[in-house]
Amino acid sequence: MAAIAPPLVIAMAAALLRLPIAAAHPRVAALLFLWIASDAMMLGLLGRTRRPGWRAGIAAMASAGMAVLSLSPPPVRAALLAMPWAIAVPAVAIALHGGWGLWRVTARIRQWNPAEPDRWLLLFAEIMPRPLVRLALGEIRLLHLALFRWGAAPDIPADTRGFAYHRHLQPMMIALLILSCIEIGVTHLLVAHWSRTVALILSVVSDVSLLYLIGLIKSLRLAPVLLTATGVRLRAGFLVDRTIPYDAIAGVTAHPDGETVRAPDSWNIALLAWPNILLRLSTPLPPRLWRRRIPVRAVAFRLDEPGPFLDALQARLDAEAG
Repeated sequence: MAAIAPPLVIAMAAALLRLPIAAAHPRVAALLFLWIASDAMMLGLLGRTRRPGWRAGIAAMASAGMAVLSLSPPPVRAALLAMPWAIAVPAVAIALHGGWGLWRVTARIRQWNPAEPDRWLLLFAEIMPRPLVRLALGEIRLLHLALFRWGAAPDIPADTRGFAYHRHLQPMMIALLILSCIEIGVTHLLVAHWSRTVALILSVVSDVSLLYLIGLIKSLRLAPVLLTATGVRLRAGFLVDRTIPYDAIAGVTAHPDGETVRAPDSWNIALLAWPNILLRLSTPLPPRLWRRRIPVRAVAFRLDEPGPFLDALQARLDAEAG
């Protein structure tokens, strides 16, 4: 909540700046917005960290200053810039945060390791919030997957064994993609007669959704379930990627019944198909959703050829048991 509340408060305050009373009193509106944004960011920081460091405090003030400058309407922004004493603190915070971040970026580049999987995340996290960087990099990877990785080999690292699950899913999802294209085209033509602006917005949202669906369809083949040296790496495209250690598996069941799959403590990652394998866990996983407090004690999924997987997994479990 401490991470979500500050952006919501700032967005609500920015929306209020569009009221006529804010346009009539831009100086007061600018000062109030600056105070609300700074207070929201600092209280959010204190809510997440009991003793934040000086860098975190400067970053919070810099974020508040950038939010105020970017979200304020032109009259309010002009009134704020006309008060140097009011803009001094956020300006100094932005300069300090930017300068320190550039220095850290330079240090990262000097120690650049192409083999580091999180190298880009660590680099850009020096100047931007880590969750934002993680989200942006995830979107870039998804676009690259959807647009360019045609015919790429599945991700099966050395010393692992992959098991496919895409053959039964991809035909259904391709049919869904075709139907979505038809529906989007018809809807766009109908909405365009009513409002071209709404039709344009709908087109952008629809195109992004289609790219997500294309990326998901391709990721089903590129991300198979793996048996690794330490456990079972369960994957469902880019939606699920979780490794279950062998010592956390209490048993495995083929073709589980509906009551077991639909139990509150079961996690079904078979997507559009009925699962044919269920792993019972001796060490439960954390709850999947924040509103549900039931830990996960079983994971259900589907493979195209469950027999070889069951044999290989049982051999691994027997070897672990000694």
